[in-house]
Amino acid sequence: MGKVTLIRPMSLIPTWSDSGPITPPLGVAYLAASLREAGHGVKVIDAVGESPFQISSLFNGIMTAIGLTREQIVERIDPTTEVVGVSCMFSQDWPEVRQLINLVRDRFPKVKIVVGGEHITAVREFTLQSCPAVDCCVLGEGDEALVEIVNAFDNGTSLETVLGVMFRDSGDGFHFTGPRARIRQVDEIPLPAWDLMPIETYLDHGLSFGVNRGRSMPILATRGCPFQCTFCSNPQMWNSRWIPRDPVKVLDEIELYIRQYGAVNIDFYDLTAIVKRQWVIDFTHLILARGLKFTWQLPSGTRSEAIDDEVTRLLYQTGCRNLAYSPESGSPEVLKRIKKRVKLDHMDRSIRSSLRSGLNLKLNIVVGFPDETRWELWKTIRYLAKVGAMGVHDVSVSMFSPYPGSELYYRLRAQGTIPELSDEFFLSTLASYKDFSKSLSFANGIGSRELLFYRVMGMLVFYAAQYTLRPWRLVAMISNFIRKKQESRLDKSLQDLVMRVRGYRARARKPERQA
Repeated sequence: MGKVTLIRPMSLIPTWSDSGPITPPLGVAYLAASLREAGHGVKVIDAVGESPFQISSLFNGIMTAIGLTREQIVERIDPTTEVVGVSCMFSQDWPEVRQLINLVRDRFPKVKIVVGGEHITAVREFTLQSCPAVDCCVLGEGDEALVEIVNAFDNGTSLETVLGVMFRDSGDGFHFTGPRARIRQVDEIPLPAWDLMPIETYLDHGLSFGVNRGRSMPILATRGCPFQCTFCSNPQMWNSRWIPRDPVKVLDEIELYIRQYGAVNIDFYDLTAIVKRQWVIDFTHLILARGLKFTWQLPSGTRSEAIDDEVTRLLYQTGCRNLAYSPESGSPEVLKRIKKRVKLDHMDRSIRSSLRSGLNLKLNIVVGFPDETRWELWKTIRYLAKVGAMGVHDVSVSMFSPYPGSELYYRLRAQGTIPELSDEFFLSTLASYKDFSKSLSFANGIGSRELLFYRVMGMLVFYAAQYTLRPWRLVAMISNFIRKKQESRLDKSLQDLVMRVRGYRARARKPERQA
C-alpha cells in the first residue's frame, strides 16, 4: 500500500497577539489513524511538536512562526514517500504553507501532494490557482476522503469517484467531484494515532489548548456545529450538522490516555461541545460512576442554553475547571444580524450558575462587525463591565475579520470592501484580528483607530470592574505569573506571550527568513 507523509506545518501567530497556544495536531492524528487502519504506511512530521521552542520571524516581522522551518520539514520527508498531505487550517498560514508545498515539489517532483483543512475547504479554487504544486484539495472532513484518494493513487484510478475533492482536470480547469456526506458513525472512526508524533513533548512541557493544569491530552467529543453565525466558516467546513460521540466511548478514550500517557487533564477541542443537555449529564454521571479523577476544560467556547445549575454542579464535581462562553457581542441588535442565536439574559443566568459552582470563566467578544454602530459598541462595553462585576475571570476582545468561507466574507467581497485573496490579505487583513499592534475596521463609519479604542476600552472596563471588586484576583494573577502557574486563560496568554517574545529576541541576530 502507499507510503504517506502527513505534515503539520509550523504555526504562524501575529507577533503581538494575545493568543497563540501550542497544541497537538488532533486533526492530523485522526487522518494518520484512518490511513494506517486502511493499510497504508504513514509518517507524520509535526513541525511544532518536533521543535516547539524554535521561534522564527517571518514577513518583515508581521508573523512569528513556531516550529521547524520549511527547509527542516522537507529534510525529514522519506525519499520513498508517494503521497504528501499538508494541513492548512488557518488562512493566515497559507503564505508560508504555500512556500512549503513548493519546496516539497522542487525536492520531490513525482510525489502526489494533497492539501486539506478549513482554509483549503473555503478557497479550493484559489488554492489550486495560486499553488500549481498541489494535485488535489480535500474539502471538509478528511478521514474517509483521504483514504480513498490514496487508494486511487495506488490503483492508478481517477479521483472522479472520490466525493469531496477538487483536482486539476485534463485542461486548465478544476474538477469538483461533489459534496461528501458528513460521517454519521463517528464512534467508528479510529482513535488519533498519537504514537506517530511527539506527543510526549507536549505533555512534558505543558503545551496545550487550554490552561496548563498538568499533562494534557486533546479530545473531540462531537463534530460540527448546528449554528450558522455569519462570521464563521464552519458551515463550509462541516455544514450545520452537530454529531456527538457516545459518551461511553469518549470516557473510554480519556481513561486510555490516563493509563497510557499519564494524563491528568483533558482539553475538549469541540467547536460547540455542549448542545444537548442530556449528553453532558450522561457524560458526567459516567465519570462519577467510574470514580475517575482528572480535570477537563472547554477552552474553545460553548453555548449557554444547556448549562444550568444542575449541569454546572456536575461539571465542577467531575473535574471541569475552565469554561469559555462566546456571546460575541453585548448588543441584541448585533447578535440578530450575525445570526448568533444567543439571548443575553439566558447567558447571564448560565454565567452566574457556573461562577457559583466554582468554574473559571472566559468570554469571547468580537467588535467591528459590518453595520455595527458606536451605540452598539458601547452596549458591548457596558456588557463587559457587567460580566466583569459578576465575576467572570477573563475576556478576549477580538477585531472582526472577514474570514474566507464565512457569509460576511462573501458579502464584503461582493461589495468590493475587501480585495481579492492575496498574501497581503492573509497577513495584514486577517491576522490583525488578534494583533494589538494594528487595527482594521469593517464597521461602517468607524475608523480603525477608533475601533481599536473600543477594543482596548472594553478590556480595560472588564478587568477594572473585576479587580476593583475582587482585588485578590489581581494579586493571584501576578503571583501565578511569577510562579509560572496557570489557572485562567489570562495566566496562559501572558506566559505564552513572554515565551514567544523571548524566543524572538533570542533569534533576533539571525537572518530573517522571507517568503
